Amino acid sequence: MSLIRTENLTKIYGMGETAVTALDRVSVAVDAGEFVAVMGPSGCGKSTLLHLLGGLDRATSGRVLIDGADLSTLNDARLTELRRRQIGFVFQFFNLIPVLSAAENAALPLTLDGAAPSAAQSKAREWRTKIGLGNRQHHRPDQLSGGQQQRVAMARALAAEPALILADEPTGNLDSRAADEIAGLLRQASEEWGRAVVMVTHDPRIAAYADRIIFLKDGSVVDETRLNADGRADDSDALREKVAALQTH
Repeated sequence: MSLIRTENLTKIYGMGETAVTALDRVSVAVDAGEFVAVMGPSGCGKSTLLHLLGGLDRATSGRVLIDGADLSTLNDARLTELRRRQIGFVFQFFNLIPVLSAAENAALPLTLDGAAPSAAQSKAREWRTKIGLGNRQHHRPDQLSGGQQQRVAMARALAAEPALILADEPTGNLDSRAADEIAGLLRQASEEWGRAVVMVTHDPRIAAYADRIIFLKDGSVVDETRLNADGRADDSDALREKVAALQTH
């Protein structure tokens, strides 16, 4: 059984003549421990799909199921609880709290969920160590590089031991070296730590870290590619050509 599944997922913004269909009957599934990238031209519905998967927005029709729970049937309190415990989010611009240290930012989901401060800090410290940020725990975001800030965001996303990680352009604000490091950590999250990962990206080189790529155009799934685990870097040129073709047809 898939960890996350959508059924005819549709999102329409506006009404009447001004209505815009951002997603049109999208049905996809992601297994536990699978790393899936979502690609496509600007405005194709990538971020809309991610927001619906994470319960950050409500679908116009269709369903999102996470571990059997239908998000459309949950009230706001239950949806907030599910997001906090089952889903970790990683954003392009990190979304760290400026006045909190790296340690406090990483522990925030656990603190908000009512964990004792000592337990929250202990679990967050464990994940900061795993992602290679153990010696920067007392630094605020403005004292960290972009790559280090994104590592804090990764530790925050993993601290509550969620089943699903949603990453929206997680390398879009990083240099190429830091981008590869973050993509490698997302790969590790799926391969070694058993998390399902869904990542939106425009970068074919970063998408090549995934197990599978879903291509969107005009709000619909138009193609899907499973990558060769032994030669991911060789796939990036082919992916670049495929995205370019979607933009011109």
